[in-house]
Amino acid sequence: MQAEEREELAAAIEATLRSTPGVRSVYRSGSVISQLLRLGAEAIGARKDDEPMVSVIVADGGVVVEATLGVESTARSGDILHAGHGAVDALLDARGLRHESITLTVAHVQPAERPRVPATS
Repeated sequence: MQAEEREELAAAIEATLRSTPGVRSVYRSGSVISQLLRLGAEAIGARKDDEPMVSVIVADGGVVVEATLGVESTARSGDILHAGHGAVDALLDARGLRHESITLTVAHVQPAERPRVPATS
């Protein structure tokens, strides 16, 4: 799989995860050090800042997918991860791709939005 195809697949996986009920956001995967290296590379123009948030690596056993999610506090994280895993698996299957692993990590549980109460005078 060429780099362009991998980026397109990562973008499709990101869109699939974002459309999963309970997922509020998708963050870049990786350690703090890899994030700092990525930011440094972007700053000197060695890396594009619009690259997909989802990591996709092609391995001998299939595709390795890693994504970090922000989820709603009103739903069970385990249920959201299960649904997200199933959605990514279905996307890969529809494209005729096997997965070696799909790793989804919850990095942030976002509180439910509170309804705005009109100000009274």
